[in-house]
Amino acid sequence: MALTPRQNDILSLIKKSGQVGVDDLAAQFDVSTQTIRKDLNELAQRGLASRVHGGAMPRASIANVAYEERRQMASSEKQLIGRLAATLIPNNCSIMLNIGTTTEQVARALSGHSDLVVISNNVNIINSLSGSASKELILAGGTVRQSDGAIVGDAAVEFISRFKVDFAIIGASAMDDDGAVLDFDLREVSVARAILRNARTRILVCDSQKFERTAPVRVCDISEIDYFVTDRMPSREFQAACEKGGTSILSTETQDERRIA
Repeated sequence: MALTPRQNDILSLIKKSGQVGVDDLAAQFDVSTQTIRKDLNELAQRGLASRVHGGAMPRASIANVAYEERRQMASSEKQLIGRLAATLIPNNCSIMLNIGTTTEQVARALSGHSDLVVISNNVNIINSLSGSASKELILAGGTVRQSDGAIVGDAAVEFISRFKVDFAIIGASAMDDDGAVLDFDLREVSVARAILRNARTRILVCDSQKFERTAPVRVCDISEIDYFVTDRMPSREFQAACEKGGTSILSTETQDERRIA
């Protein structure tokens, strides 16, 4: 579910002040300290802030949230995003998907498609499609990172560069209103860039919480994406960046494709 207006205001204060206290927030918003603690716990559970004694502070942006924790964050929104993104993919085509909890949901939504060639550096994606009808599954070569099933590094980049597919589907860890698509690990980003380079149509799947986070490594600009699939329409500034780049926004909130051009 989306953050409440109060939780959004609290998050803004955390980013601005560096640290906030329960008592001060309760007085500022004229609610009980118990209500504020619930708000702060919710922000912490979503990976948007870190709880400290008596309050909260910004979560460090140099490290990502653990993979299993990310799976639980906005899980219902990611399922809907996955289903909507899958409607862009016809039968009898080739696709590449990168590591990520949202791209995993896209893969699950593709289980009913036929005659697909699916290439991924994500062991979880290949496993989720194993046994589904009429699919050729290709796993990128390299060392498997056991924490999340990712295959990253130069070997994976070189492997992916051997292909040219119809569709690329990537996720990201953070988004900026200016159109920057961001992530944490340079090795993961190198693979994502290779996937984008070697595809005819490029799709980005991200839930709206990614606009509330930041990450240090640039994957690409939104202008390099053909379709952005999300759960809620982004800010006007981001929509303007999509308009400038000719990127289509699809929102599960409306179930309608909105061409910003």
